[in-house]
Amino acid sequence: MRRALLVVDVQNDFCEGGSLAVEGCSAVAAAITEHLREATYAHVVATRDHHVDPGGHFADEPDYLDTWPAHCVAGTEGAQLHPALDRSRLEAVFDKGEYAAAYSGFEGRADGVPLADWLHERGVEAVDVAGIATDHCVRATALDAVSEGFATRVLLHLTAGVAQASTDAALEELRTAGVELAGAVHGSHQRYKGTSLGPGR
Repeated sequence: MRRALLVVDVQNDFCEGGSLAVEGCSAVAAAITEHLREATYAHVVATRDHHVDPGGHFADEPDYLDTWPAHCVAGTEGAQLHPALDRSRLEAVFDKGEYAAAYSGFEGRADGVPLADWLHERGVEAVDVAGIATDHCVRATALDAVSEGFATRVLLHLTAGVAQASTDAALEELRTAGVELAGAVHGSHQRYKGTSLGPGR
């Protein structure tokens, strides 16, 4: 079975020091690099939030459920993949969310090609999902992977969750959808670093 690794949104703005940082995400970036030294995949790709003008996705007073502080704006350092992630293994980067909210990596495109098409064209039958955050973009990407017909596994030790309650709910939803869960979530007891409802700085 041809298996691909999908590295979801391991970007500077989601890691410590970013505008929407989740505790432990820099460690996740390094752990994915370590995993790639030993694991064998037919293909390895990444996704990125790449916002130009996503409308109501950004808010001056975000609720951290449907609206968020500005993050991963196209052309900024915050939108770049984290330096601890080994980018030499990436065959393609799929950008999403230019003009709308986009949580699933399957909303992304690389050179105009949607992620699902790219994988199907290369005979991929199974995917591992890693990245940020377990209860948001990892969750959405894994659910869409199942919908696209891929045998899907989330490598929980290579993810970080925002909050315990939302992470627990996401994991139950993934189990119900038939996603295999491996390992334990890093930092799922944390909320956004800093305040109970605010991003880390």
